[in-house]
Amino acid sequence: MDGSRDPALDAARYRATRGDEPVAEVDVARMAAEQEAREREERLAERRRRDRGATQHLWVERRIREAQERGDFENLPGAGKPIPGLTSGDPDWWVKGLVEREQLTDLGPESLRLRREDQGLDARLDAMRDPADVRAAVQEFNSRVLAARAAPAAGPPLVTPTRDVEAELERWRARRSTGSAR
Repeated sequence: MDGSRDPALDAARYRATRGDEPVAEVDVARMAAEQEAREREERLAERRRRDRGATQHLWVERRIREAQERGDFENLPGAGKPIPGLTSGDPDWWVKGLVEREQLTDLGPESLRLRREDQGLDARLDAMRDPADVRAAVQEFNSRVLAARAAPAAGPPLVTPTRDVEAELERWRARRSTGSAR
């Protein structure tokens, strides 16, 4: 070593001595300057990344302030009212709110869904005009009950019975003849 304190210059000299070119043809100063420029660019890029992360919240705050000035937060539903459900401590508050707000009815285990459908099946059948539609609806209901029985139990036990297609057709006809159907 010749005692140089500049690592970029040392690296350039080392590369020059290992290359196939004669040392006289290698511009050590140019190579050192290029290395320093690369390091300077890397430091600058790192500083920009740090600065962007440090000032990101300022951009967000500015956007919020601008929206407030435009009045985007005025007359929102629930403004000035307490947030519902904060006192319950129920970890599933958001799911229950979603189900209620979106009126989702087909959620839960298959056994409970089939029970609910069984309770409303007569009304659904009464809305039908054609006996073939009634027959198809009862057969489809029965096939789902049988499929749920064959599947591993998830949730409460399945206690919903299948319905006799011919008996349901007779009950449907009787309801239609008495005028209790729609």
